[in-house]
Amino acid sequence: MRPDSYVLNICLQDDTTTPYFLDIMVRLSTSAANEIQRLKSKQQQDVFFRLKVEAGGCSSLIYEMAFDTEIAPSDRIYECCGLTVVVDAQSLDYVNNLLLDYSEDLMGGGFRFHNPNASSTCSCGISFALNG
Repeated sequence: MRPDSYVLNICLQDDTTTPYFLDIMVRLSTSAANEIQRLKSKQQQDVFFRLKVEAGGCSSLIYEMAFDTEIAPSDRIYECCGLTVVVDAQSLDYVNNLLLDYSEDLMGGGFRFHNPNASSTCSCGISFALNG
């Protein structure tokens, strides 16, 4: 795990700063967490960050990110760096061990998905395929 990334469901034991991990699933880089916080500050109060995977895109599956206010009973809820991150049950297997990063270059900024489960990715950066 990169030192500048967070596990979404990180918890602190007692009053210490030593984290323990309930279940490692999705990680956010520091820059991704900061950018999500910046975007969230422009939204209405009480929104959370939703990450999901749907059929579509160049490589058969596509990542979708949005701010949302409704949580389904089957959603998985994580807390990280003051963010509430929600993943729907259908997307859980697709995003296991995903690292969500954010970087800026001369063309602007964007989120980058580093998914060890992807067998191929498209140059668009948000579409991927799995083996099988």
